[in-house]
Amino acid sequence: MRKSKLYRYQREFKILFWLAIIISYIFAVLPADVAPSIPELSDKAQHVFAFVVLGLFLRLGYNINYWYALIVLVAYGVFIEFSQLFSINRFADINDVLADTIGTFIGLKLYKYLRKVM
Repeated sequence: MRKSKLYRYQREFKILFWLAIIISYIFAVLPADVAPSIPELSDKAQHVFAFVVLGLFLRLGYNINYWYALIVLVAYGVFIEFSQLFSINRFADINDVLADTIGTFIGLKLYKYLRKVM
């Protein structure tokens, strides 16, 4: 990460990234009738939003390559869907992985934009 205004908050972004990972995983494996959701957003929109946040925090917190970040978060999305095979009232869906990938892509592009303007 080049020296920008964002650099001084790298430690905080790392903490936010790991909090987001933990919270997203807990929400993903909780039984569907117990897990909180945002009523105004569809399931796929929630996936996109979560992975936009994860992608952005990952790049802001860690100085890693764009492609590596994309692979890591898509693998995490696949891991979530695999975990849901063993969760009560949850079902794995390849479209969720697609939504996760789209969200990751948006979050990583948003990071590039922020780096340019800050």
